[in-house]
Amino acid sequence: STVRGSIMECNQCSACCIEISISSAIPGMPNGKKAGERCIHLQDSLCSLFGLPTRPQVCSSFQANEDICGSTYEESSQKIQWYERMTS
Repeated sequence: STVRGSIMECNQCSACCIEISISSAIPGMPNGKKAGERCIHLQDSLCSLFGLPTRPQVCSSFQANEDICGSTYEESSQKIQWYERMTS
């Protein structure tokens, strides 16, 4: 049988930092962020809050996954947008 959704190494495309909606407050973004809105903490394809306790729980718990992440920004963006539509 095939394993769906296996964990993979992040390709640092940054799609999750743009396409995922965050309903909780983020430092500097008290109302969270909308899907498609670039997080202000995304710098050079990396999160400046990575590893800090102020990083939102949704971000800390997100792991690169074959079902969500593609091999390019465009592929990842399309997949994440689809998940956002299905869960909103």
